[in-house]
Amino acid sequence: MKNLLDVMTIQKRSEANKCEIKADYRKVDKPGVVPRFLFECAIKLQIKPLTSASAAIIFHRFFKEVSSTDYDEYLIAASALYLAGKIKDDPVKIRDVINVTHNTLNRGVPPLELGDEYWSIRDAIVQAELLLARTLKFDLNIEHPHKYLLYYMKTLQSWLGPTIWSSVPIAKSAASFLQDFHHSSKILNHKQSHVAICCLSLALQSYGVQVPLADESDEASMWYTPFVSDLTKEKHWEIIEDIIETYKQESDINSV
Repeated sequence: MKNLLDVMTIQKRSEANKCEIKADYRKVDKPGVVPRFLFECAIKLQIKPLTSASAAIIFHRFFKEVSSTDYDEYLIAASALYLAGKIKDDPVKIRDVINVTHNTLNRGVPPLELGDEYWSIRDAIVQAELLLARTLKFDLNIEHPHKYLLYYMKTLQSWLGPTIWSSVPIAKSAASFLQDFHHSSKILNHKQSHVAICCLSLALQSYGVQVPLADESDEASMWYTPFVSDLTKEKHWEIIEDIIETYKQESDINSV
C-alpha cells in the first residue's frame, strides 16, 4: 500500500511541474527523458492526448527495432509527433513542430528564422518521418488502451454506484495513469486491455475503493475477471509495478 500512496504523491508533483524540467534535456542522462521531452512538446503544440500517445507508441516501437545510439532520439521524437498528427487527423504545422521542439531543447532562444538551420531541421524531420514508416513496415495502425478504459469505467461506474464513483476521482486518476504510462517503452510489453484494467485497478487501490462482491484473495473472483479472463494476478501486479516505475523515473528526472 505504501507504494500506491507514494505514486499518488509523485503523480501530483508531476502534474504541478507538467511542462518543464529544471535542466536542459540534452544534459540529463536519465531513462525516460526523451519521452518526457515528447510529451512536453505535445502539450505546447496543444495536440490531443490520443495523438501524443500515438507519437509515444511510434517512438517506442521505432527504438525497439533499432539502437538508440544510431539515431538522434530528439529528432525521432519530433518526427513522431508530426507523423502522429497525420495518423490521428490532428495535424500540426511542421513549422510549429520545428519551433516548439527547437525551443524546448534550447530554452530561451527566439523562434528560428527561415534560414539554413530551419531548412536543415525541416528536411531532417521529413526524412525521419519516412524512416519511421519504413522501419515500422508502414504498419501505423495503433490500437490504444483508451477505448478499453472508457468501456471498463462506464461499467464500473454503474457497479460502484454514483455516490462512491463521484466521491473520489477514479476516472481522472486512471486516465492519468494510462497517459503517463506512455512515457515508458514497457507499455509495448502488455495487452491494451490489460493495461487499461491495471490503470483502473491502481486508481481504485490508491483511493482504497473496494469493488462490491469482488474477492481479491481469489483470482477467479477479482473484479476485472468478467472483463479480461486471461489476466492473472501475477501479470496484474507486474503491469502495476511498471506503471509505478514510470513515476519513479519522472521523480529522478525532476530531481536533476
